[in-house]
Formats: sequence, structure tokens, C-alpha cells
Amino acid sequence: MSDQHFHVHGAHEHEVEHQAHSGAGLAQYVAMFTAVLSTVGAVVSYQGGSTQNEAMLYKNEAVLKKTQASNQWNYYQAKSSKGHLMSVAVDMVPPDRKEFYKKQIEKYEQEKKEIKASAEALEEESKIANEHSEHLLHPHHKLAQAMTLIQIAISLASITVLTRKRWLFAGAGIAAAGGVVLWALAWLA
Repeated sequence: MSDQHFHVHGAHEHEVEHQAHSGAGLAQYVAMFTAVLSTVGAVVSYQGGSTQNEAMLYKNEAVLKKTQASNQWNYYQAKSSKGHLMSVAVDMVPPDRKEFYKKQIEKYEQEKKEIKASAEALEEESKIANEHSEHLLHPHHKLAQAMTLIQIAISLASITVLTRKRWLFAGAGIAAAGGVVLWALAWLA
């Protein structure tokens, strides 16, 4: 009968044709929304991991510099002890040997000045590296919160498809907007 342009449609075919002509449905909107959020989530997740790794590198640098400074202070203390021993020796040795010990005391005092300067410089480097680490962790917390809201939005969108409750999709939109705002705030502060 198709020769005379007469064709009977089944219920399923009719529904498919109706959906095709009626435009995008809720499921299509949710699918697009979820795809966009997944992409944004991947970027946010990458940035969060990157900032955390950088912060850890600076924190490690701070610990290393602090250890080096501690070593320098220990070296300073050793030179101080030697200087004190030389002072005691000056009082105990014959007069012809006193000059040698006085020169040793001067030598240790000069070395202590250099060691002290090195230790203080290392402590300053440690402080700066620690501050960089803290600065990098600030956006990391906001990025983690943004990612949580994006994941909530994706979950709500998925539940929307199952339940066909549009208010859940609105909740997903609000959660997604909150995630995007936190993502932006992470880089503005």
C-alpha cells in the first residue's frame, strides 16, 4: 500500500517521530548540561591537583632550607665551643703560646659571623618558600569546594533524568553555578 502513499505507523514509531519534531527534550538538555559540567569539572580538578603539587614542592623546599639553616646553627655552635676552649687555653698556657690561641679565637669569631649570615639567609629562604606554599593552597581549597559542587550538580542532573522532576534540574543548575563562582573566586583572591 505504500504505492499510494498510505502507511500505518506503530506507537513506537509515532513517539520517535514526535520527539524528533518536538525539539530538544529534558533528557537532551540534561545530557548537554552534564557534558559541559564534566568538562569544567576536569579543568577544575586539574587545576586543584596542580596547585596542590606546587604547594607541596614549595613546602618541601621550605623544610630543606630550614634543615640547612639548622645545620648551619649547629656548625655555629661548634665554632662557639671551640672559641670558648681557646679562651680557656689563653688563661692556662705559657705567655709565649697565648698569641696562637688569641689568633684562633679571632679566626673562630670571623667564621661564626659568616656561618650566622648563611644560617639567617637560609631561614629567610625557608620562610619565603613556606609563604609561597600557603599562598598556593588558598585557591586549592576553593577549587576543591568548586569540584564538590560540580559533582553534586552532575548527580542531581542524573537523578533528574530518572525521575523527570524539573526542580532537581534547577537544583543542579544552582549547584553548578556555585561551583563556577568558587572556581572564579579561587583565581581572583
